[in-house]
Amino acid sequence: MTLQALAVRDDLLSAQQTAWDALGEPGTWWTGAERLALAAETRRAEVCPLCAERKQALSPQAVSGSHGATDLLPAAAVEAVHRIRTDPGRLSARWAQGLLADGPRGQALSDGAYVELISVVATVVLVDTFAQGLGQARRPLPRPRPGAPSRHRPAAARPDGAYVPMIPRGENSGPEADLYPAGFVPNVLRAMSLVPAAVRGFFALHGAHYVDVAGVTDPTIGGRAISRPQIELIAARVSALNACFY
Repeated sequence: MTLQALAVRDDLLSAQQTAWDALGEPGTWWTGAERLALAAETRRAEVCPLCAERKQALSPQAVSGSHGATDLLPAAAVEAVHRIRTDPGRLSARWAQGLLADGPRGQALSDGAYVELISVVATVVLVDTFAQGLGQARRPLPRPRPGAPSRHRPAAARPDGAYVPMIPRGENSGPEADLYPAGFVPNVLRAMSLVPAAVRGFFALHGAHYVDVAGVTDPTIGGRAISRPQIELIAARVSALNACFY
């Protein structure tokens, strides 16, 4: 059986399509065109000479250079996308705060723009890697849709152990009341709560590719062709291979 002949669940394909279409829509801090530019940079980072050289260096800070210019994105955003995509195991709070405070050439990112950027990178990597695993071609990026970012910032967001503010557990009220189902959400999703739309977008992806958020802490919940222990074994192995510091 070829990889292309493998059957893929409808709910998984639907979740990916929804997330992919959303890349071209106006977000919270980026326009649809800017979000697609972030997506394109995520792919370009894979063949970026500077990123390759930094990846081989003892410290990425030891290698200077440019990722290349784009008129749609500030240099700080390009730097963030390329580092997150190619060298996530060596990101640091100092690096992140440098981008937020005084990014390259004085083009700083807001903390909200940084969080939304991460959600775009994560979506592209997930969908592209899935296609690669099946031996399929990558999806073409969608067309940008007009409109302005909402610029919504949750009132409850504050420093709570991450690089950026996030909503503490139990304080997700009002417009954010739906963010923590049953009072729980994994920290990897809670870290994006400064941009609630990013968390909501990942709920569907999380449920389709792993388990529903509410079932994360229940080791008996699986609902897949393989058991929950097998799911966790694969997840741990992939995380180790990707040098996931989390």
